[in-house]
Amino acid sequence: MNGPERFEAHDDGDDGDVGDVGDVGENGREGEHGPEGKGNTRDEGGLRDEDGLQDEGDPRDEDGLQGEGSETQRGDTPAPGGPPRIPMPRASVEDSGLPLPAPADLGLTPPPPAPPVLEHPVLKALLGAWALAACSAEEATAVEEHLGDCGSCADEARRLREAVGLLQRPESLDLDPGLRTRVLDTCLERRPPRIPVPDWAAAYDAETARLDALLQDFGDAEWHAPVRLRWFRADAAPSRRTTVAGVIAHLLSVDGLVAVALGLDDPLGDVPSRKPTPAARTEALWRASHFPPTRFVRAPWREQSHGLVRTVSFTGGGAGKMPVPYGDFELPLHDAMLDRAFECWVHAEDIADAVDYPYDPPSPRHLHRMIDLAARMLPTALAHRRRAGLASPAHHRHLVAAGEPGRSLRLEIEGSGGGEWLIPLDSPAAKGSAEHEVAHVALDGVEFCRLAAGHVPPQEAAAGQVGDRDAIRDVLFAAASLSRM
Repeated sequence: MNGPERFEAHDDGDDGDVGDVGDVGENGREGEHGPEGKGNTRDEGGLRDEDGLQDEGDPRDEDGLQGEGSETQRGDTPAPGGPPRIPMPRASVEDSGLPLPAPADLGLTPPPPAPPVLEHPVLKALLGAWALAACSAEEATAVEEHLGDCGSCADEARRLREAVGLLQRPESLDLDPGLRTRVLDTCLERRPPRIPVPDWAAAYDAETARLDALLQDFGDAEWHAPVRLRWFRADAAPSRRTTVAGVIAHLLSVDGLVAVALGLDDPLGDVPSRKPTPAARTEALWRASHFPPTRFVRAPWREQSHGLVRTVSFTGGGAGKMPVPYGDFELPLHDAMLDRAFECWVHAEDIADAVDYPYDPPSPRHLHRMIDLAARMLPTALAHRRRAGLASPAHHRHLVAAGEPGRSLRLEIEGSGGGEWLIPLDSPAAKGSAEHEVAHVALDGVEFCRLAAGHVPPQEAAAGQVGDRDAIRDVLFAAASLSRM
């Protein structure tokens, strides 16, 4: 029997005694229930000795170790014959009085709401909005479920979707032509250049960069794609067949006129030319090539264009009036750079058409400068045609002194880069006057540039015309005569 002050595991070693629940034998198994013996018995209150007296509590100390006279045991390992360390079952959250967790806290999402129940007339009326993606999510779900059951609505929805596709313009793979200008302007605002490019050379810089980007990924097939150069002379429209590489060689030879005027190397080198005109120089360069021009012509053209921009930047704004001879005529340097930018854009469109690739017009600011150059050259071109007998009869002329107002035609250019110009009709030295206006012509900006490039016949120019028919015809043909190879 245990002492009154402590409790020790009791095991008499008597084979006749059968252990109660919780008693552990030598093999570590709990004893089975049996008839009451001499051993200790267990009830809900604790342990009882043979006399039925209940011992006081568990004699373990705070560290979970048994007291004196017993083997030292860990708190998590029950001593032989001691109470088992079995955890109590957990209480349910419903019995604890605490609020239940939200489904979102458990990672559960509520099921989507059921689509609204709509009648057939309502669903049919929503087909147009559904095709334009203007329905709410619930309405779109209801319409799509209805299309699986209603054949007539499904056919109507298909037709509406096809119509919406026709309304959307196809997006070009090319970047916005004004993107380069905006990026450069932003960079130059933050860090102004030490030697800026003159404003009158910016168009040439931009157009040569755009054409160079178009040529960058060309293969041999693109470089040898056929291109037909077109221009207008007298009342005829001659043309010349070449390749993409031949067009770049043409730009290289004509840009060489500006290079020579600036003191740079002539791209023709020792190749002789009949006349110092753009056409003669181009023919001379083509004849000097033992084989048709290939992709290797891009490098000298690119280097020369960079050299022109760099040189005019170092000359400053004062060199803009330096004359550049074109053989039959000459232009100031600032107009010659605009002329080269205009021709670079026109021939870039020729190349893009040859390889079936889209090409956008110049930015509105540069396009306006090109149109202004052509409008300023119209009186001289008109006078040349009149001297050649290609303009209206002499009795329509009204000669005035230089600088005095005379008969004029109002040229209205619509669209980006547009504006209005008063073109003197009777003398290049006369001054355009609204009081002496005899005709009015309206043209789109890109259409007018293609007319000046000889790509649109004057008879087919889509122009709004009011006033003197002869004056209108003279100006349209003069605009086409500005073109050359």
